[in-house]
Amino acid sequence: MAGLSTLILLLCAAKDVMPSSSHWKPTWPSYRVPVILPRSTLNLDKPQFDAEARLEVVSPCGPECHKSSPLPTYEEVKNYLSYETLYANGSLTETEVGIYILSNSGDGSQGKSRTKRQIYGYDSRFSIFGKDFLLNYPFSTSVKLSTGCTGTLVAEKHVLTAAHCIHDGKSYVKGAQKLRVGFLKPKLKDGSKGANVTNSAMPEKMKFQWIRVKRTHVPKGWIKGNANDIGMDYDYALLELKKPHKRKFMKIGVSPPARHLPGGRIHFSGYDNDRPGNLVYRFCDVKDETYDLLYQQCDAQPGASGSGVYVRMWKRQNHKWERKIIGIFSGHQWVDMNGTPQDFNVAVRITPLKYAQICYWIKGNYLDCREG
Repeated sequence: MAGLSTLILLLCAAKDVMPSSSHWKPTWPSYRVPVILPRSTLNLDKPQFDAEARLEVVSPCGPECHKSSPLPTYEEVKNYLSYETLYANGSLTETEVGIYILSNSGDGSQGKSRTKRQIYGYDSRFSIFGKDFLLNYPFSTSVKLSTGCTGTLVAEKHVLTAAHCIHDGKSYVKGAQKLRVGFLKPKLKDGSKGANVTNSAMPEKMKFQWIRVKRTHVPKGWIKGNANDIGMDYDYALLELKKPHKRKFMKIGVSPPARHLPGGRIHFSGYDNDRPGNLVYRFCDVKDETYDLLYQQCDAQPGASGSGVYVRMWKRQNHKWERKIIGIFSGHQWVDMNGTPQDFNVAVRITPLKYAQICYWIKGNYLDCREG
């Protein structure tokens, strides 16, 4: 593997198997996922935590800009997928990784001021009220970060979010060391003992219950880059909580091509800061894509950053419909399209390599991460 000069073989290894055209159900493809394993870990100096938290990422580099970027070399991708781990005590490590392609061998795997708008015409967002919705899947998987962003539950103790909610590309943000994750719960009325029934016709008031974060993983592609070039492709982070959250979570999956998404559409819920205390759901069509990014015009405001972008498709192996997170909502872009300004909201796609990395962060065993 060390002799590879580009990622061509890696991209070929991430081959997807799509359903036949006669299959009427939008079906999750099977991906053969590369393996990403730690090779060495180095202790770093404690960070200063002096950056201001940004609730959005703004970049002028649009779809054509990203599509025209040269294919990274194998060594460059290894550097991008190496990562820093921040612990609750303030200590910091850097881990270098190796990337490997394994063949099937009986392991069961298958083969600037203007940007504040972010609303496109009629505001199509829906505020989700009432515990009957907020506490039920899939809305219950959305959580709020103490830095102001949104995250999504992806395992018993793990939350997926955007890297810029933790790190501005140069330094960790204020509050990252004591990062907390908030879960919406009903606000008990005076004299109640946790009763789950209300006679009020008004939407039930909710409150956040907070859990501290034990450690945070951020890819070096975000830390080394910036939103104007390669960095935006790596705007994701994984948080490990100090204790299980005891809620149903949503699995991650490799992002299929936009043309294979049901109706070409994506969904996500987040805590937009123009609707304080509300969980806001939206869906919209994908307008364009690169290998690493999805471009869409879902209405969104700062605070929704880090939301898990998901779709619902048929899982052929399990004979059931299943939602999976295929991306992380990142931010907003103004793009020069043939001399005309065009704006998009952007989500980072979970590629086979990113799936392998995030899955390993969660499970700690590459054998559990062979099929995306």
